[in-house]
Amino acid sequence: MAETREDESLVDSSVITSFTKISTALFYAAASMLITVVNKSVLTSYGFPSFQFLAICQMFMTVIVLFIAKSLGKLKFPDINRYTFIDTFPMPLIYLGNIEFGLGGTKELSLPMFTMLRRFSILITMLGEYYLLSIRPKLSVKISVGLMVSGAIIASSNDLGFNFHGYIYVLFSDVLTAANGVFTKKKLNSKKEMGKYGLMYYSSLFMMPPALILMYLSGDLEKVYRYGYWLHIPFLIQMFVSSFMGFILNYSIMLCTQHNSALTTTIIGCLKNIFVTYLGMFIGGDYVYTLNNFIGINISVIGSLFYTYVTFRPSTPAQIKTPGTINV
Repeated sequence: MAETREDESLVDSSVITSFTKISTALFYAAASMLITVVNKSVLTSYGFPSFQFLAICQMFMTVIVLFIAKSLGKLKFPDINRYTFIDTFPMPLIYLGNIEFGLGGTKELSLPMFTMLRRFSILITMLGEYYLLSIRPKLSVKISVGLMVSGAIIASSNDLGFNFHGYIYVLFSDVLTAANGVFTKKKLNSKKEMGKYGLMYYSSLFMMPPALILMYLSGDLEKVYRYGYWLHIPFLIQMFVSSFMGFILNYSIMLCTQHNSALTTTIIGCLKNIFVTYLGMFIGGDYVYTLNNFIGINISVIGSLFYTYVTFRPSTPAQIKTPGTINV
């Protein structure tokens, strides 16, 4: 009888944990999908000349929202001190590079090709977790990752819209995405007093000066000044939504990584692209259909769905009790 109650308690706890994991993953997926579409519209449909300026707007919005929330007592994180930069490093540099290269890739590539190449971040994250966090994935996880990556390779094997700079941007972004996930998990575990809000706030704050310097050196400041749609209301609305979604995306990433693994966060970021990939075939006007690309996309999608199943399926009492089991 006591054993039955213990099993029921374990199952209830597992259900709550699973719900938290799934809800934070879905929140991140929705935020990531929306910001990708909005960024694509701003950078391509409206021809906005500087993804660096868009990145700065997203950082600025994150700093403003968190500062106001802290001032109103809605959340807490440590005040800045001489150790703050050391406590958050290398997150600001990783985050800056990830935004710069990610938005650059969004501008240069079609949405389907962009989302396919982003799947290489999954493999890099899995390797980062293994070497830095000592996490060993199950065979089912390895198979799903293999499907996603092989699908991306097939999809890009005869890309008629090949763009060298776009490919370089996305591949660098893949490495930085993996580093961001792994180091975020490590910081949340080791710097508990900083918390997710402190990491978000100070990473964005410390990124802004070098981002402004890069923008000035690249000549983007002049391009932004001369941009012709600053009085166009629909553009301004999308610019604001993109900036605010930068904050929402950062928050959702922190939540998802806190309650799941860094690998799951990376894969969810790619899984949401199931919708973005197919949507990208109809918006943006830069998708070039080929049989290889279409087959590769669908293989990668199957791998994403398989990972979702093996990661978020409910655990049985026997699985919960098994010592040393990593349910990822």
